Amino acid sequence: MRVLPSSVGAAAGAIALIVLLGSPPARTDATTPSDATNTESSAPLPKAQARFLSSTGVSEALGALRAPIEAGVGAESRADAAQILTIGIPHEFYFSRVAYSGFGGFYGRGGSWRTDYPRADEIFLSFIDRLLPNLDAYLSEFVVFLDDPDLRRFPFLYALEVGRMALRPAEIEGLRGYLLQGGFLVIDDFWGTREWANFEYEIQQVLPGYEIEDLPIDHNIFTTFYEIDEVIQVPNIGIRNCTAFSQADLSRCPTWERDGFIPMVKGIHDEKGRLMVIINWNTDLGDAWEWADDPYYPFVYSKYAYEMGVNFIVYAMSH
Repeated sequence: MRVLPSSVGAAAGAIALIVLLGSPPARTDATTPSDATNTESSAPLPKAQARFLSSTGVSEALGALRAPIEAGVGAESRADAAQILTIGIPHEFYFSRVAYSGFGGFYGRGGSWRTDYPRADEIFLSFIDRLLPNLDAYLSEFVVFLDDPDLRRFPFLYALEVGRMALRPAEIEGLRGYLLQGGFLVIDDFWGTREWANFEYEIQQVLPGYEIEDLPIDHNIFTTFYEIDEVIQVPNIGIRNCTAFSQADLSRCPTWERDGFIPMVKGIHDEKGRLMVIINWNTDLGDAWEWADDPYYPFVYSKYAYEMGVNFIVYAMSH
């Protein structure tokens, strides 16, 4: 179990989140997931499909010694991307952050994939270790590349700040194959019409002909583990500086960026109705994950973000 940064306030915030999130309410309808969603059960979550995780070690192609980035993207080496090598038998789940190409090269202005890295990943995993104790999760940051032949080993990908994404042909092909073969991609932390236009262009290169849909609140992604009945706009850490910070006055604190006033959850399904891509637009779940242990970050946002994150993982691992 990962230890959170030491401070009385931080510890109190962490404990409060775990206690108040707790286990999801019991469900009796036909959409009740299997025992994989019951943290009180001794049964482990279902194993990831064989095409994602094999019994061999994770390929060194995902390691820190990866060859330099291909010509045409920039002279930077992707070996500079912090990567914790996995040793021995792969774990069931990796929080796999996508390192994608962007405007200005891999590490120039296009390096937006590194936003909140690695703290957000580490804090998120420290809570997941407690909220989903039966999940065999790798409890450290982990970076993947879209053109890597081993990408399909990992059933969950996380990409953010996609308003600056500019995928190369090899990345487009790699992500398309991954999604159509059962992969799950979470998009987060991009705001407004301009960033949406860029992301829409990029994802249409990956999945031409597939429709981006608004997800209704009765979609099973909102009930896979926790019952979520409202889409909340999660602001960045700047919310801490709001002069009206108390819970009672949060409505006075701006939560939007640019012209992204309304938070939306959209998605792309495959031909069988499986959700391949979930798109969190005009919201920043990652910041709430990152600052959940901060006593000055509003609990209402971190609670929602963690419930959504748990639902994403359970959906990815069970579909």
